[in-house]
Amino acid sequence: MSASCHAHSHGPGHDHGAAAAASPAYRHILWIALAVNLAMFAIEIGAGVAAQSVSLLADSLDFLGDAGNYGISLFVLGMAIQWRARASLLKAASMGAFGLWIAITTINHAMAGTVPAAPVMGVVGALALTANFGVALLLYRWREGDSNMRSVWICTRNDAIGNVAVLVAAAGVFGSGTGWPDYIVAAIMSGLALVGAFQVTRQALVELRRPRGGSAQAVGSL
Repeated sequence: MSASCHAHSHGPGHDHGAAAAASPAYRHILWIALAVNLAMFAIEIGAGVAAQSVSLLADSLDFLGDAGNYGISLFVLGMAIQWRARASLLKAASMGAFGLWIAITTINHAMAGTVPAAPVMGVVGALALTANFGVALLLYRWREGDSNMRSVWICTRNDAIGNVAVLVAAAGVFGSGTGWPDYIVAAIMSGLALVGAFQVTRQALVELRRPRGGSAQAVGSL
C-alpha cells in the first residue's frame, strides 16, 4: 500500500488535477478503465452468484464502484479543485459503504458456513487480476496529485491487491474444503475499502479548506 493520501507541495500554482484535465492521454485512460470495470462487473457478479463466493461478489461490486469512480473523475476534470474535492468526498463515502457491506456479507456467509466453488474463483480471479493490472499500469503515471486523482489510483491499486487475494482464497478453499479462506479475503477487501475511504476523505477536506485560487503550496503548509 502507498503511504498516506495527503496533499504534496510542488511549488506555487502547480495543480496536478488541472494538468490531468489538460491531458488527452489521461482522459483516454479513464475511458478505458471505465469500460474494463463495467465489463468485469458483469462477469464477476454472475460468477460470484454461481460460485457462492463472497470475495468474488465483493470484487464485482468493487468493479462497479470503480466504474462510477472513473465516470465521476471524467466529469469533474477541469473544474476548480473545490469541486473535485467534493466529488472525492462522494467517492470516499461510496468506498466506505462498500467496505461496510462486504463486512456484513462476510459475517452472514461465515455464519451460514457457505463453501464457494474454488475453480470458478480461480479462473475469474485470474481474469480480474489481468484486467486490473493492465489498468493500474496505465494509471501509474497519474498516481499522484489531488484527491480526485489519488482516489482513482487507490481504487485501482486496491483492486489488484484484492484480485491476488481472491486467487489465494481459491487455493485455500480448494485445499481446506471450507469457506474460511474466502471469508478472510473478503474481510481484507473490506479493510482496504475503509482505509482508502479515510485516505481520500482526509485529503479532500484539506483541499476544501484551500482558499479559492490558492496554490498547492498553501495546502502543504496546513
